[in-house]
Amino acid sequence: MLSAGYHKWFTRAAVSICYPHLVMPTLRTRDLVLSSALVSTLLLSLAAVAQTPAAPAWIPEVLQQMNQIQQAALEDNYVYQQTAHLSDNIGPRLSGSAQAAGAVQYVADELRKLGLAVTLERVTVPHWVRGEEHAELVSYPGQVPGTQQKIVVTGLASLNNSTPPEGITAEVVVVNSFDELAALPRAKVAGKIVIFNERFHHRMADAGFALAAYGEAVAYREGGREAASRQGAAAALVRSAGGAEFRLPHTGETGYDPKLPSIPAGAITAEDAELLARLSAQGPVRLHLVLTSKMLPDVESYNVIADLKGSEHPEQVVIVSGHLDSWDLGTGAIDDAAGVAVAMEVAQILKQLHLQPRRTIRIVAWMAEEVGVFGGKAYGKEHTADVANHFAAIETDLGAGHPVGINVCCDESMLKQLQPVSDVLQSSGAGILRESEETGADIIPLTVAGVPNFSPIQDVRKYFDYHHTAADTLDKIDPQELRENAAVVAVLAYALASMNAELPRHPKPVPDWLK
Repeated sequence: MLSAGYHKWFTRAAVSICYPHLVMPTLRTRDLVLSSALVSTLLLSLAAVAQTPAAPAWIPEVLQQMNQIQQAALEDNYVYQQTAHLSDNIGPRLSGSAQAAGAVQYVADELRKLGLAVTLERVTVPHWVRGEEHAELVSYPGQVPGTQQKIVVTGLASLNNSTPPEGITAEVVVVNSFDELAALPRAKVAGKIVIFNERFHHRMADAGFALAAYGEAVAYREGGREAASRQGAAAALVRSAGGAEFRLPHTGETGYDPKLPSIPAGAITAEDAELLARLSAQGPVRLHLVLTSKMLPDVESYNVIADLKGSEHPEQVVIVSGHLDSWDLGTGAIDDAAGVAVAMEVAQILKQLHLQPRRTIRIVAWMAEEVGVFGGKAYGKEHTADVANHFAAIETDLGAGHPVGINVCCDESMLKQLQPVSDVLQSSGAGILRESEETGADIIPLTVAGVPNFSPIQDVRKYFDYHHTAADTLDKIDPQELRENAAVVAVLAYALASMNAELPRHPKPVPDWLK
């Protein structure tokens, strides 16, 4: 296709030939013949240029190297060993904790061993600590005198989110939605403990839309506290935002509005939410709740940045990343030791094969994603001046389930550009290319700046059974599927860092939370 400039030139040339009196009234016949010949020659030259095929994004040698990378990653156990160390040996890595600090040093040391240039970029992070947490039914229909029933509860992270040390005791009111709560007279809610019984959509998750199902459920964890406070509630408890119903509560952060009264908030299991709904339908139910979490002073932590320098354009960067922090109930294996280890494996494989891409591949282990994307935001601010040199960004943060392809954000034309990469990955069942904005929270600041970003499309049908629970442990990871993820990300990273073409960039309006 000719450029806009060529179209303008072609239009003027055509007018001068067909209607010479409109362009050059004094043009003589001989000049017109010469001009026509000149135009014809130029048009033929342009046609030849237009028919010349564009240079391929990857030469055959690089495509062969992608196949080598894929095979090496599928056979290498480094990614599993690193996941195991982060989850088993270091353990839960809550933002601001000693384990989070230890993980920073461990990952930095491991990447230095691979010969990468390692930098620790400072991030100021919240330091929330879990306290005592328990709940009991102290009064309910049909209660045997002198007995209580335990309710399994876990605290949610936020400011001013605790009960007094002795706890609170209040009647519960069970609702199924925000609209149902808003429709209740304030007097029916004031002083009570609101139970949000929003059910996780299992069939949606089983159909491959687990992230959408989670989005519907997690809205109550994020906004339930504020909604209950507006109605004068004494506390808010949300049904856990997850798929497994093995009496496992799912933790996470919850909203905070300084203009509203601060009330305690926690998550209860699906089974206990159903129990409270059934009992409340029979008559008044009173609950004793103790949640004594604390928000300590902020802590200085770090994003781990490690560069494998490019051979031709070392100033241009392809980020490969996962987040290093985790919640504290489990050991953070699927969320997100696996993602960090996949990023580390990319460097390990390229070093093993003695491959150096044209652009720099930058391994990033983000800090404090779980409590508000603090690492991602800090990186975005730190690198504002050089964001134009960020060629692409990749994040793995949905566990370690079998990958079927690549999420591509945010231009459909890239799907065609990346078809040769898809062809390489097809042999391991990961050849799907899909336009999607589901590419990772930590790289959102780069997305907003227009940097193309990517993530593996993973099987997440069971991910939210364990996510943010005590069951997020190493045994939930299939080593072979983890290697498959490493293969996808390593091939993609090398392809992006080696391609002989540019990617489209589409900056977006900066959301309020990034300002």
